[in-house]
Parts: sequence; C-alpha cells; structure tokens
Amino acid sequence: MTAHTPRLKYGLIALATMLLAACGTLDGDRAVSGGAIGAGTGAAIGAVFFGVGAIPGAVVGGSVGAGTGVVTTPQQVNLGQPVWRRGQAQADENREYSSN
Repeated sequence: MTAHTPRLKYGLIALATMLLAACGTLDGDRAVSGGAIGAGTGAAIGAVFFGVGAIPGAVVGGSVGAGTGVVTTPQQVNLGQPVWRRGQAQADENREYSSN
C-alpha cells in the first residue's frame, strides 16, 4: 500500500456520500437522510473495498453525509421528500384537493 491510499479511501467515501446526500427541505430531515445514506454507502465501501471495514466506513460516511445534508440547500441536492414525510405530504395534498 502507498502513503496516498488512506486519503484516497476517505476521499472516495466522501465523494460517494456527497453525491447521495440529503432528502427533504428541512435541515433536520436533510441531516438525518444524508447521514443514513452516507452510513450505508460508507459501510458498503469500507467493507467491500479498501479493507477499512464496515463500521469505520459507516462512521465516516454517516458523518460526511449528515454534514453535507446540513450545508447544502434543496436547490443544490434534492432527492425528494424523505420516506418518513411522504405519507404526510400525501395527506396534505388530499386535504387541499378536497377543500376546493
């Protein structure tokens, strides 16, 4: 292994997490969804590639994903409504439609 390998590992984990981070428009939703997506991505990358391991990969990926979710806006990265808000959005839409 070369001296650049650890930097490359974490750089790829960070890049994958940033590409997949953040659903929703509220900062909290974006942090939670970004962290969850980042942890899953980091665990997979850490376990399959680079020999880092799933747990360190999940910690790094989750941290980067949550941070990315907080610092980006919905206009920059938007994967839609988070799963836990989808039922609420449909109920609001139905209520609005029935009141017209």
